[in-house]
Amino acid sequence: MTETVAERSPTRSADRNKILELDDVHTYYGSIHAIKGVTLDVYDGEVVTLIGANGAGKSTTLRSINGLNHPRKGTIRFQGRDITQESPHDVVKMGISQSPEGRRLFPRMSVMENLEMGAFQRNDKSGIKESLDRVFELFPRLQERKNQRAGTMSGGEQQMCAIGRALMAQPKLLLLDEPSMGLAPIFVERIFEIVVEINKQGTPILLVEQNALMALDVANRGYVMETGVIALADDAKALAQNEQVRKTYLGES
Repeated sequence: MTETVAERSPTRSADRNKILELDDVHTYYGSIHAIKGVTLDVYDGEVVTLIGANGAGKSTTLRSINGLNHPRKGTIRFQGRDITQESPHDVVKMGISQSPEGRRLFPRMSVMENLEMGAFQRNDKSGIKESLDRVFELFPRLQERKNQRAGTMSGGEQQMCAIGRALMAQPKLLLLDEPSMGLAPIFVERIFEIVVEINKQGTPILLVEQNALMALDVANRGYVMETGVIALADDAKALAQNEQVRKTYLGES
């Protein structure tokens, strides 16, 4: 990869706006305490990554932000507004959209129809057209296959469609959940190049990713999650050089 976010952007500073803030968030599945006092933030212009093993609570953290699992304790603020108990469709309307783990496309609908679903709460036709043009510029293959059923595309192409659908909501914050999962290496490289490009165009990103090496390469800052808690938090470069992180998540002995 020729350019990383960390090389393009300075580390968080006092003159940048905090767009997302989680403060001591506790979320449960029934009696299971899935995340236990998570505190993290995302500033304007950043890519922030949340890494950790399966079951650490990364996806639950995103579900707490997007309104699918309301925390029992703690506060989530977006652009200074408390969204802790907001409904998922209101969260999207406010400007947070997500490309979910497993992509979750409508397989029998065309690529174009899937993209249009991302803009279902919008009624600005000219703006929707601009968003569609942006998606096709980022993902030329989607334009080539806009009439193809989404379920017949490769995994990498479906991931492009899922990210494109999230961008059609014109997000002020983009949540990406495991975008490289199950993809061939050539698609993984391309997806992360697109993450950098989306951020460079002005969209802050919270990235949940098991491929810690790639995630830390494109991020400004990172959080390491273990069994529902934040175990480490630092600049992405520092985390990539951290001995514990390298042994646990980068496969070094």
